[in-house]
Amino acid sequence: MSISSLLLASVLAAIPLTLILAAIPAGWRSRRVSLTEQQRWRFAWLAASIVAVLTGTAIALSLWLPEQPSAWLSHQPLRLTLLVLLSVMALVIVRFSRRYLASDPGFGRYLRWLLLTLAAVALVFISNHLLLFALGWIAISLALHQLLMFYPERPRAALAAHKKFLLARLAETSLLVAFYLLWQQHGTANIDTIISAYQAPAALSLNEQLAAVLLALTALIKCAQLPVHGWLIQVVEAPTPVSALLHAGVINLGGFLLILFAPLFLQVPAAQWLVLVVAGLTTLLAALIMTTRISVKVRLAWSTSAQMGLMLIECAAGMVELALLHLLAHSAYKAWAFLSSGAAVQQHIQQSLLVSPAPGLRDWWLALLPAALIVTLAAMASVLLHPAGQMLSGWLLVLLALTALLAQSRAGLISTLLLSTSLVLAYSLLKTLMQPLSGGLAAELRPPLLGTIDLWLTSLFALLFALAWLLRWRRHWPLVQRLAQTLFAGLYLDEWFTRMTLRLWPARLPLRANPKQLSTASSNTLIAAEGRKEQCL
Repeated sequence: MSISSLLLASVLAAIPLTLILAAIPAGWRSRRVSLTEQQRWRFAWLAASIVAVLTGTAIALSLWLPEQPSAWLSHQPLRLTLLVLLSVMALVIVRFSRRYLASDPGFGRYLRWLLLTLAAVALVFISNHLLLFALGWIAISLALHQLLMFYPERPRAALAAHKKFLLARLAETSLLVAFYLLWQQHGTANIDTIISAYQAPAALSLNEQLAAVLLALTALIKCAQLPVHGWLIQVVEAPTPVSALLHAGVINLGGFLLILFAPLFLQVPAAQWLVLVVAGLTTLLAALIMTTRISVKVRLAWSTSAQMGLMLIECAAGMVELALLHLLAHSAYKAWAFLSSGAAVQQHIQQSLLVSPAPGLRDWWLALLPAALIVTLAAMASVLLHPAGQMLSGWLLVLLALTALLAQSRAGLISTLLLSTSLVLAYSLLKTLMQPLSGGLAAELRPPLLGTIDLWLTSLFALLFALAWLLRWRRHWPLVQRLAQTLFAGLYLDEWFTRMTLRLWPARLPLRANPKQLSTASSNTLIAAEGRKEQCL
């Protein structure tokens, strides 16, 4: 390895190491040495600033040094792009935490686990070795668990952390088995070497196909897809910066995994359709359930589940550039949405007082619905007649979304159309920019059965649009009322999953009013009750 390659590898390794070293004084506890909150926060802020500088240095060195720096670390464009996202999120969240948790007795403990979580995420991003990747993946879950249990006296927080802990172990087991199969197949643990073996279509062995299915399963669990989504909805009990970190960075790791291993994943139809079916249904149901919620943070949590489903669909459809763009945009938006959630209610009240509803809102929506349905049917007919043609479901989703925007917008028709045109142009330009950053997936690796995939996605998007219209304008119909009640209960999926989890692995939950020790039976009853109460959030 040359000196320049060693320098780049050292810069990459220094990113997680800096965060780990800063976590020691930030969370230091000693009778002899007592640090103030300001001093603890300065250690965290200094570490986040150094990480930002190191990330910029790594990008500059990678442009000057195109070859691979080492067998353990990678500076591929996809990884560096996500490192930039991580450094920005670290600065924002650490800055926000200074006032949000001011005077909290657990501030030092919070900073310690926050920095360790960020270090583990950085390790996953830069890892070019299966073992290092797996260690970082496991460390993320263990460190995040401590953040989710920041308020251990809250029953729902403990319930969510318990379910998340068990699901994380399942995802890690799936990931480790997949990595073992890939290592056994290729005789190397170098990730770039393994991925390079799938740059062209080839006949895959049973081990490789099973590894792809396990990677897809890991991504689905990590992205909180139905029916293992309940913990994501309930972790809103954690501090707001923790929710921002979870929804803006950690939850996206499933998408990163599929984008990274896309050359293998897209050659296994079983893995591809597993994601298309589970993530597709999650997108449909979570988007509808979100509309029945009142709590700002709970609505955002359901939105995350739906957005992660859509991102995984993009991965399974071979649109890895769009998936990377979706990942970055969603992270930035959700970080802002959670950190500003405290002012959302006040802003809504101000807008409702200052701005009157747009005239003819209902008429616009009703007038545009037939046109949207005609276009939907035409798109489905085009898919059936031209199964090998270009995918139309993505553009159909854009059309339906713009139709709803135009129907509900307070702006005029021309303003809305100009905004829509600008968004479409921006999407096209950004997608082109994302192509080299996502690894440049070869054209022959794109899914060959676009007609079948297109028909499935078109049906989901059309159903989503139709049900959303019914829930908005036909709520007085008895069947629609029953549908709304079922959606408000989350289709009772989380209650079923909670009961099953408690049977497999019982747990104790704290009581606010009565802190006495509970028996296992009474604890299980409490967890089930908390699971039912969560449906009413």
